[in-house]
Amino acid sequence: MGAVPSRFHGYTGGAGSQHSGIEQDNDNRPIIEKDDSRRYSSVDTVHCPTCLGTGRIPRGQESKLVAVIPCNDQRLSPRHTKLYVAVSVGVCLLVSSLVLFFLFPRSVLISPVAVKSSFVYFTEADVQINITNVLNITNNNFAAVQAYNLTVQALNFDMVVGTVSIKNVTSVKPRSIIMYSFVIPIKLTDPDLSDYCRKEFLPVNILYLHLQMSMTVYYLAHYEQLSLETYEYIDCGANSTVSHSLQPTAP
Repeated sequence: MGAVPSRFHGYTGGAGSQHSGIEQDNDNRPIIEKDDSRRYSSVDTVHCPTCLGTGRIPRGQESKLVAVIPCNDQRLSPRHTKLYVAVSVGVCLLVSSLVLFFLFPRSVLISPVAVKSSFVYFTEADVQINITNVLNITNNNFAAVQAYNLTVQALNFDMVVGTVSIKNVTSVKPRSIIMYSFVIPIKLTDPDLSDYCRKEFLPVNILYLHLQMSMTVYYLAHYEQLSLETYEYIDCGANSTVSHSLQPTAP
C-alpha cells in the first residue's frame, strides 16, 4: 500500500505557530488590562518604576514582581563615576598631606640667654649666691608643648656647688618662643673659694660656673628629653643686677 499523506501535517505546524503567537501575546500583555478598573485606582495600584511613570502595578505585589530593564539603561551606568573617584582620591591625598604637615613632630630647643642677676650672702661658714638665669624655649611645632622636670646642676671645675629641680616648668604655644627665668642657689663651702670671694681689695671676684641642664617636654602624644651645657661667670664678691650673656659649650 502506498503512503497516504496526512491531512493534518500542515495543521500541526499551524498549531505550533499559533501557540508561540499566544505566548508572545501573553508576554506583551500588561499586568493590568486596560479595561480593568483597578488601573485607574490609586488605592489598589502604585506607579510602575520601570514604565516611565505611565504604568501601574497592583498594590502589595512590589516585592513579588521582577522588573526587567535594558542593558543600556542609564541607571546601570552611573554618570561621572571616574570624576567622582578622582575627586575622592584627590581629597584624601590633600587631607593626608595636611595632617602629616601639621602633625609631623618638629624640634623643641632650649638655649641660654643671660644671667639676669646674682645676690651674694656671706655667712661665717660659707658663701651663698642666688643666681637668676634666663632660658629660651623654642617650639617649632604646630601643637603646644608642655615642659616638665627642669634639672640644673652648677659645677665649679669638678665640684658641684648648686642644684635646682623644677617639676612643672611652663607651656609653650605653637610656633613660638618664650623666655623662662629660674633661680639656682649656689653654696660655696670650700674654704679657698670662700676666702677668694671675701677679698675686698679685688675689683671683681670672678667665679666661673659650668651649668648642666636637662628638661622633659611633652607634645604630640610623646615625651622627649632635652639637654644643654653652658658656662657663665658671676661676681661672687658683690651683688649684681646687670644682665650678661651666657656662653654655650662648643659643639
